[in-house]
Amino acid sequence: MNTRLQVEHPVTEAITGQDLVNWQLSVAAGGTLPLMQDELTIFGHAFEARIYAEDAEAGFLPATGTLNELKLPELFARIDSGVRKGDTITPYYDPMIAKVICHGETREAALAKMSLALEKSHAVGCTTNITFLHRLCNHEGFAKGEMDTGLIDRELEALTKPTAPTRHAFAMAALIELGFAAETAVLDDDPWVSLTGWRHWTAAKQFAHLSWRDEVTEVVASRHHDGSLTVTVDGETFDLQILSVDNNHMRVDFSGQITSADFFVEDTSLTLFSDGVTWRFDLPDHLAEQDDSAASGNAITSPMPGLVRAVNCKPGDKVSEGDTLIVTEAMKMEHSLKAPRDGVVAEVMANAGDQVEEGVILLTLEEEE
Repeated sequence: MNTRLQVEHPVTEAITGQDLVNWQLSVAAGGTLPLMQDELTIFGHAFEARIYAEDAEAGFLPATGTLNELKLPELFARIDSGVRKGDTITPYYDPMIAKVICHGETREAALAKMSLALEKSHAVGCTTNITFLHRLCNHEGFAKGEMDTGLIDRELEALTKPTAPTRHAFAMAALIELGFAAETAVLDDDPWVSLTGWRHWTAAKQFAHLSWRDEVTEVVASRHHDGSLTVTVDGETFDLQILSVDNNHMRVDFSGQITSADFFVEDTSLTLFSDGVTWRFDLPDHLAEQDDSAASGNAITSPMPGLVRAVNCKPGDKVSEGDTLIVTEAMKMEHSLKAPRDGVVAEVMANAGDQVEEGVILLTLEEEE
């Protein structure tokens, strides 16, 4: 078969209206091409975005995990995918999740449709490149067609730098975590409903603790008798009203500014999707013991599931910061794991040829005096 078909055919099909896969199967069965080159016409423009299980922020490292949630915008984009909710992305195969293809009469229309399609693409349980693709669609130079093969390298920080949650995002996540999103905002004549949140002297306060990238933010929320809420984030207080919650989609009125977001809740985390940005908040278990050994600068852990290709040291060796101590391989890519500081190797827990899981400690250094 023509191996380039798998990469490019959806865009060609979108602008020609032809089914190239059907053509290829027909020719392979002994048939002839249904049309010749001069019989083809092109109309409109098309874009294809390839959604991958990869961490753009970490140098586009392939990622693994189970897709606890996967929503793709099938109503207004073509979706080519063999992956669905509940599937596991493993290190043994190409980590592509789906192709999203959008067509429009003009390049601008097709790109706008693609931007919206990526904004509506949600994945939970595995790191993906969706946010990176959405930013690329909205990059000024790319939007104007002013791009070259060096664009991503030049704009790498802007395209991959994590966006800190806004105060509105923290507020909405807290409302979900505290259960306000699950309650109806409709008040009736029942005094038990109309007195929701009532206290003798002041409104009842509830506290949410949301962890984003290991930094915990406390959010304080109070509900008033009319169903409105007051939320405080980092000393800033908002008066707001939950307008609707439908199929994990929330709309909130922040004093006249309407903000909407999709969300997905798991046992220990909450993921919020808004304006093309994904925020994953951990919900800390304050009773759990903390293990800081891997974060102390004394350990090297596996960045992802993979094969240990080489171990370049042994216990007792002196190493310098930046030395390559272990080399792993995953999804046809090699990753050099370097010493986090000067020190002495205390223990090596892996050997060349071992298959290791993400987060496993591979090597430790002796404690600093």
